[in-house]
Amino acid sequence: MQDPRVVGVVLAAGAGTRMGTPKALVRSPDGVPWPTLAVDALRAGGCAEVVVVLGAAADHARSRVPTAPDVRVVVAEDWAAGPGASLAAGLRALGDEDTACVTLVDLPTLPAAVVRRVLGPGSDRDALRRAVFGERPGHPVLVGPAHRAALLAAVTADPGDRSAGAWLQRAGVTGVDCADLWDGEDRDRPADADRDGPVGTDRDRPADGGR
Repeated sequence: MQDPRVVGVVLAAGAGTRMGTPKALVRSPDGVPWPTLAVDALRAGGCAEVVVVLGAAADHARSRVPTAPDVRVVVAEDWAAGPGASLAAGLRALGDEDTACVTLVDLPTLPAAVVRRVLGPGSDRDALRRAVFGERPGHPVLVGPAHRAALLAAVTADPGDRSAGAWLQRAGVTGVDCADLWDGEDRDRPADADRDGPVGTDRDRPADGGR
């Protein structure tokens, strides 16, 4: 039987309270929107398609997602309920036999090499693994179709911040150490993003300011 297709899922729905703006609107120092960076990393890492989940400022953020046949946008209308609601929207957008490779939009320096390592040589139906950085769990997270229904049920019942991580731990997720490739740290606040150089948001640039 052929390995399941791997579809990247970018969670980019949050309001970015600590950042001061939805993270889907933040740009890298060279002007590239964070959703585009996430899509590029997942594609280069081996995902056949990418689904970007938007929520806060979705109408504005949609233009920051690359337009391509292998990229889709879904909107989590209930995004304010918590990250689990966004994850649920992304999982529902996949085909029955697709494997999900989930990452967050606030990881703008995610290397394709980390995605490739987590994907490994193939993705069977029972795949359940995530990038770890030393002792710290991180992203991306790979969820085969055999596990998707259980994860979806868990995050639908409790869309809070920790429900997906708790379920992964209970389900026996396998850690894939990627500390030699990247630090795995997200960018929650403007000061965090400034480690990569000054960043901007769509408030700083014309609406047609390009990718």
